[in-house]
Amino acid sequence: MSEVKEKEFVPGVSEDVNVTDKALKEMKKIMEENKIPSEYGLRVGVKGGGCSGLSYTLGFDPEERPGDTVIEKDGVKIFIDMKSGLYLSGTEIDFTDGLTGRGFVFNNPNAVKTCGCGSSFGV
Repeated sequence: MSEVKEKEFVPGVSEDVNVTDKALKEMKKIMEENKIPSEYGLRVGVKGGGCSGLSYTLGFDPEERPGDTVIEKDGVKIFIDMKSGLYLSGTEIDFTDGLTGRGFVFNNPNAVKTCGCGSSFGV
């Protein structure tokens, strides 16, 4: 039998969205603190708005919707709708807790401009 290897994520090259271990740990912590059922998934999206034209959205959903890409990593489900997937392709979602702030960080190779606070972007 051959061993199945996990695909390596290459920022800006991979079509997938990658979630770092730090981000997964924080997602699990938020779910536990807010008593969000384990069968829920984190919906990651993009919507119009923000000073650079587009902004990221995060929220928990009870189930996937038709057309969603579903990523399951370490027991956490992540839902991405088809439209948002176009903007998020090759993105790495991380979590930071440092001097410059605390929160989820989107390292998006498709973003050609971002705002100063980092919560919106343009393509």
